[in-house]
Amino acid sequence: MASEETSGGARKATKSKLFEFLVHGVRPGMPSGARMPHQGAPMGPPGPPYGGSPAVRPGLTNPAMEANRKRPVPSQQQLPQQQQQQQAVQNRNRKKPVGFPGASEMPGRQMDMREAQSDPTLGSNTKRRKMADKILPQRIRELVPESQAYMDLLAFERKLDQTIMRKRVDIQEALKRPMKQKRKLRLYISNTFNPAKADAEDSDGSIASWELRVEGKLLDDPGKVKRKFSSFFKSLVIELDKDLYGPDNHLVEWHRTATTQETDGFQVKRPGDVNVRCTLLLMLDYQPPQFKLDPRLARLLGIHTQTRSCIIQALWQYVKTNKLQDSHDKEYINCDKYFQQIFDCPRLKFSEIPQRLTNLLLPPDPIVINHVISVDPNDQKKTACYDIDVEVEDPLKAQMSNFLLSTANQQEIASLDNKIHETIESINQLKIQRDFMLSFSRDPKGYIQDWLKSQSRDLRLMTDVIGNPDEERRAEFYYQPWSQEAVSRYFYCKIQQRRQELEQALALRNT
Repeated sequence: MASEETSGGARKATKSKLFEFLVHGVRPGMPSGARMPHQGAPMGPPGPPYGGSPAVRPGLTNPAMEANRKRPVPSQQQLPQQQQQQQAVQNRNRKKPVGFPGASEMPGRQMDMREAQSDPTLGSNTKRRKMADKILPQRIRELVPESQAYMDLLAFERKLDQTIMRKRVDIQEALKRPMKQKRKLRLYISNTFNPAKADAEDSDGSIASWELRVEGKLLDDPGKVKRKFSSFFKSLVIELDKDLYGPDNHLVEWHRTATTQETDGFQVKRPGDVNVRCTLLLMLDYQPPQFKLDPRLARLLGIHTQTRSCIIQALWQYVKTNKLQDSHDKEYINCDKYFQQIFDCPRLKFSEIPQRLTNLLLPPDPIVINHVISVDPNDQKKTACYDIDVEVEDPLKAQMSNFLLSTANQQEIASLDNKIHETIESINQLKIQRDFMLSFSRDPKGYIQDWLKSQSRDLRLMTDVIGNPDEERRAEFYYQPWSQEAVSRYFYCKIQQRRQELEQALALRNT
């Protein structure tokens, strides 16, 4: 404690002397009324300064100048503010290590960098967390051999992160492509018959009628959310016997629109007491859209109904197999006799094929089902079943999307990363304290001297002091050959200043 008080008092005295020198230009060891000549003033025998101009122009006051900087001394109102700023800078740069008060402060520049990293109030220049911040320094690994296990885990984590990132990119690319799988849609077509009732009060009961139902569901659907039956179709048309219901009432149509509400089935009710032949036309809703090929193109490519991209890919495969691409100009295709019949030209660009395909692609054929609506009460087989192949979204796609959108694990990983960074920072801080303790225990005197030199250099950088205050504190500094000449020069400047003041006073009195 006594050493701390001594060092604190010495530091305070040094600061006061430095501040007195900065403000009044007084060197340590000089009388209070004496001042050193201006830094940079020409040295030489007494006489006018080199250049012939007097030190101060007549009629002007002589502003006090700082000893080490050629600029006016700040006003008395600015001095307290500067003192506060200097004190704040010194306090920040002389931050003591944890656990050792009064010992081995870090150099000012290093402490500024450390505070800029840890203080969130310093703006947007705070240090970002990086992978390199998790690595233990080599010296710490040499001190603690068990830390190699941590480094092995860190290397494994880096490989794991790279693998996960690569897989995420693969998943994102896969989600851009349609992921479909074929499933069986079982279609149920049934009807009920309501005979006429003589004692019925309403008109509906007095007339015989039948009701047709079209329903369906996916077989072995593993999805939690069941799809509506109508979501598989773009349109549905039921055509009844035209002879029985006339040209205006024999068609029942449903077409998908932007505001269509999905349903689990369709119902059609009509009056009648005889069997009715009907035809069901079902147009599947293909996603992405599919097209039926022109018969000539379908025979050439072996494709009946397919998406536009698959058709173009099959065309390109046919061109490569039959070597129809022009050897000199790769952009053109030399049509063979089949291509000439289809596209009606001997030569065409490959970029023209999508446009020429427009006239060769037709809407896909609907699914046609012929059904008889039976009104015989003894007929028990009033339900027909049909299996249709439909394309549904692969359930794996939903899982992949959920994996990309999940953030719970990422938040937990981020919190663990922050803990790792904080632990590494505390380990580095402990390493600094350990190095100080070891250096101080090996050579206390030499270490303190080196530390004082380092602090003196930092203090000079902070206060912009020119010269070497450590040497100027000693008497030997003022016994050098230049000291006599400097003193003579100083007294000459003071005499000239006093002489001009007297001349100005006499001039005022005579006027």
